[in-house]
Amino acid sequence: MLEGTAGRLEASPDVPRRRWSGAAKARLVEEALDPAANVSAIARRHGMAPSQLFGWRRQALKSGSVERDEVVSFAQVQPVPSQGSIEIVIGDAMIKIGADVDARQLQMVLRAVRAR
Repeated sequence: MLEGTAGRLEASPDVPRRRWSGAAKARLVEEALDPAANVSAIARRHGMAPSQLFGWRRQALKSGSVERDEVVSFAQVQPVPSQGSIEIVIGDAMIKIGADVDARQLQMVLRAVRAR
């Protein structure tokens, strides 16, 4: 509800703020640091705004209290000699692409395979 008092607006939120324990924040940030994690989905599952979880993760990384592995090893990529193609193995899926593949199409395929 907004009320004006001497030229000043005062507001109270429709939903009161939640208080998160340090342990709960740490668990959520740890889950959000997984390279395969969908941070927005994690936040929604816990009833919070994705921007809040992204902020907690950013703060944890900046403070040095956690580290993120920069190398994501979810796929094996092997060039196929003399054929001008590449084989990408993700789990039990193998994707063979030629040199003329469109980068956007490849991104869509890789995301779809990773999501399953």
